[in-house]
Amino acid sequence: MGAVVGTLTMQTKQRRPSRDKADDDLEMTMVCHRPEGLDQLEAQTNFSKRELQVLYRGFKNECPSGVVNEDTFKQIYSQFFPHGDASTYAHYLFNAFDTGHTGSIKFEDFVTALSILLRGSVTEKLQWTFNLYDINRDGYINKEEMTDIVRAIYDMMGKYTYPALKNDAPKQHVDAFFQKMDKNRDGVVTLDEFILSCQEDENIMRSLQLFENVI
Repeated sequence: MGAVVGTLTMQTKQRRPSRDKADDDLEMTMVCHRPEGLDQLEAQTNFSKRELQVLYRGFKNECPSGVVNEDTFKQIYSQFFPHGDASTYAHYLFNAFDTGHTGSIKFEDFVTALSILLRGSVTEKLQWTFNLYDINRDGYINKEEMTDIVRAIYDMMGKYTYPALKNDAPKQHVDAFFQKMDKNRDGVVTLDEFILSCQEDENIMRSLQLFENVI
């Protein structure tokens, strides 16, 4: 997602730097889906009104209709991984953004998730990540779900990774994941187990801070 965020902000910075609220409200009426007002989104997220304006113009530049369907989302996301197949991982990511299960992502969906990933608390970020991995939404991560996610990530990174990945790398990754996180050895990882294990891992905690100052 860092690549997507960076691209959106680069595109918007090339546009006019200053516009007032009336201009933005008028602009919002000219798309198929009209987002919630800036004041309401500012109250619901960790972004300032100015940051929301920047994000909105980037979003509308990519999605003039005001909504993103899954095919469009895959096309946008796949641009950042030309050496691999990002379609499966983009599918899982799209479902995580589409919290209402409507089959499309509105600006509100996008900016709410981005607020968590960039400016949320550690717990909020980990909860969002857990929901991404919990494919069937039953409140647990099982080995099958984690294997699907890991394979999707490996497919996305492509065959040009270094060092070259072995065929059994996804299984080894998943086994190591469960060895660390399945505290009670019942074959599934709960949200509490996931959060606790991540908080104990310095590498994971550092990765959560990577994009905090993107915008």
